[in-house]
Amino acid sequence: MLDAAIIGMGRWGRTLVDSVQGRNESGIRFVAGCTGTPAKAKDYAAEKGIVLHESLAPILADKSIKAIVLATPHAQHAEQVIAAAAAGKHVFVEKPFTLSQASAAAAVAACQKAGVVMALGHNRRFLPAVAEMKSMLESGQLGTLLHVEGQFSGPGGFTFIPGGWRADRAESPLGGMGGMGIHMIDMIIHLAGRFRDVRVLSHAKVLATIDDTTAMLATMENGATCTFATLGAATRYWRCALFGTDGLVELRGHETLFFRPREGKEWTKEFPVVDIERAELEAFAAAVAGGPAYPLPLEEAIHGVAVFEAMIGAAASGSAYAVPA
Repeated sequence: MLDAAIIGMGRWGRTLVDSVQGRNESGIRFVAGCTGTPAKAKDYAAEKGIVLHESLAPILADKSIKAIVLATPHAQHAEQVIAAAAAGKHVFVEKPFTLSQASAAAAVAACQKAGVVMALGHNRRFLPAVAEMKSMLESGQLGTLLHVEGQFSGPGGFTFIPGGWRADRAESPLGGMGGMGIHMIDMIIHLAGRFRDVRVLSHAKVLATIDDTTAMLATMENGATCTFATLGAATRYWRCALFGTDGLVELRGHETLFFRPREGKEWTKEFPVVDIERAELEAFAAAVAGGPAYPLPLEEAIHGVAVFEAMIGAAASGSAYAVPA
């Protein structure tokens, strides 16, 4: 059993704890934690059997704690990963991994030097429908990949409180990218490979805190094109589609997969609901125990941050062409 500490005990930190706590078959349990607002977490920690600390330092010093799980503000991740690695702790870190390619590479290097496992929380990689999409593309069933489409949107921006860290543009550049869109960027990398370039429009149309509308046009290294959007003040929506010369496959939500061949009959498959938070933490625990490697290569973790950083730069540059009337 992997004894872990949860760092950050807000809504998402609790979601991670709840997914595995009390389930011995998961291979991981939370025995300690810390948060920026300990008074708010006191009762929850007691309920879950978590020893609550005032800071990260005593957790890193405790040799009985073998791993830490980070559900903290984005800008803190790199420093915390490096500190955990120096203390010999395995690390699971929520997305975005970091906010710059350089800091992501430094965090990965620290983990590799220390010989600890680092896992990144892109939980949609654990969806059975995604595994089928990847298999269909790699087997040639779609033919040559021409284009990728992705969207991950939701109403979360309406809940961001001015003064809260998620409403800080330094923590949430490009609005919904930090909480939602970065998952789709990772999904596109997982399915279609690395990005070559990006063009981005991002603005706040209705929210007073962060951008609520972010859209991208990109080129993949394999020559396919890509369009992507994340909306922070809209109905919840997840869609990812691959368009090839011989067919298209589209994931609608997490469980519905649609396929239309260039010739022949189309089909729709429904997949079982999976607790993807539990699945990712179980995979992390298994990797620490010497089992299969965590299914997100570290070079892809760094590349995802590089794409995010490039998107921020592209949006700030204001490069755009007017459409003739």
